[in-house]
Amino acid sequence: MSPARTVLQIVTILACLPALTVCGRNKAMSDATATVRPVETEELLANPGIGWETFGRTRDKDKNLPAWLPSTIHYARWGWGTLEPRPGALDYAFLDKVLAESRAAGQKLAFRVMCCSTSRGRPYHPDWLEEVGGQVLTVDHEGQDGLRIPDLDNVDVLARHLHLIQRLGARYDGHPDLDHVDLGSVGWWGEWHMSGSKTAKMPTMETRRRIVEAYFEAFRKTPLLMLVGGGECLAAATQRGAGWRADCLGDMGGFSKNWYHMRDAYPREIQGASAEEAWRTGPVAWESCWDMRRWVKDGWPLRYIFNYALALHGSYLNNKSAPLPEGPEVRPEIERFVRRLGYRLVLRELRHPQQAAPGAVLALETKWQNVGSAPCYRPYRIAYKLSNERGTATILPGTAAVNKWMPGSIQVFTADFLREVPDLPPGQIMDVAERVTLPRDLPAGVYDLSLGIVGENSTEPVVRLAIRGRAADGWYPLSKLTVRQ
Repeated sequence: MSPARTVLQIVTILACLPALTVCGRNKAMSDATATVRPVETEELLANPGIGWETFGRTRDKDKNLPAWLPSTIHYARWGWGTLEPRPGALDYAFLDKVLAESRAAGQKLAFRVMCCSTSRGRPYHPDWLEEVGGQVLTVDHEGQDGLRIPDLDNVDVLARHLHLIQRLGARYDGHPDLDHVDLGSVGWWGEWHMSGSKTAKMPTMETRRRIVEAYFEAFRKTPLLMLVGGGECLAAATQRGAGWRADCLGDMGGFSKNWYHMRDAYPREIQGASAEEAWRTGPVAWESCWDMRRWVKDGWPLRYIFNYALALHGSYLNNKSAPLPEGPEVRPEIERFVRRLGYRLVLRELRHPQQAAPGAVLALETKWQNVGSAPCYRPYRIAYKLSNERGTATILPGTAAVNKWMPGSIQVFTADFLREVPDLPPGQIMDVAERVTLPRDLPAGVYDLSLGIVGENSTEPVVRLAIRGRAADGWYPLSKLTVRQ
């Protein structure tokens, strides 16, 4: 055994021994401290608000989702006409059904509203729009004529669309089964651009601002994500705390050898909107260009693409529920990527007194590290549970919220970055000190001390930690506490 390893073992053992003597005098056993250092795990974690999105179907109906790949987000896009099939009558039954199906599949829903379709004969706007005085335009796209899209600058069209957004928020803002909403509506597929058309124009900036404002007024609890093509509106939305969504992750020359999204579009759009730090307040979502099979077919490096998505602090990836590409390197690279996509919380250390009296204040010290790519955007809290073999269980919620634990970060969009994207470093270790009060009527005895991350308004664990030892109820039994009268 090497001397260095021997010293490390001695230090570890001493750190875990109770501190029974101070200044040569025996201290009371009540001052003895337990130190626990959990073992980190490499497993893929199904956690809320992050990860692999299924597209247009729930995970139990996604035949291309392998069993080893967790998914907690069902992402969907619908045309305005689907949501409002009759004037003034939103199809709440449809949305409620999708939300319920998502919950049953262990997912939350995310969605976007679209108004402008590039498919002739299959418009996204309601077929009744012209009947109530709304103006519908005939435009082209990529050489195809005869496409019908709503004129969002038209007074009647805009008023009805703003009312749609208002009613969606009134019913679904803060819904427990809704993860986030795209700030969509404008442009082809709700992507805030009308590229590829000679006759279709974007709405005026005033109209665009009113639509942005309508989403923020309607959704005050549910996170909003703005499409990166929004330009000035992207800047306005991210300055108000929205995250952003980018299509065409992985494009490294599929449209042109001289221009592609990874090198040209994303730096221009994100830097142009001063949105480089938007990830600190709102989540980042990626959607693959074509799907990953094209990446592998064209020889685009998975490690580069995935490191790029992590470096820009992504929380989600939508691969359109397409089949995964074949190849021996594919699954290891996807696992490596998903393991870090979004927040990933590691408890490095827990210190606490080995015993306490009923009614006493229990001091708990923990060390945490976010080794993922993004913060957790929900103020989930640390909580502690005392339980014994006689069935006594007491939950002691703390006050420390996990949404302040940042991941590591690197400088993006430099020449060096675009040439070879490095691994994202882990976040700094966070020291958290909390004091919780034991119930005065807590029976004496030896208790298991468990830890969990619980919801904002609940005491049920909601986050899986990147450590071993999770129990079936979601708590992590880590230590023992003796309660003495």
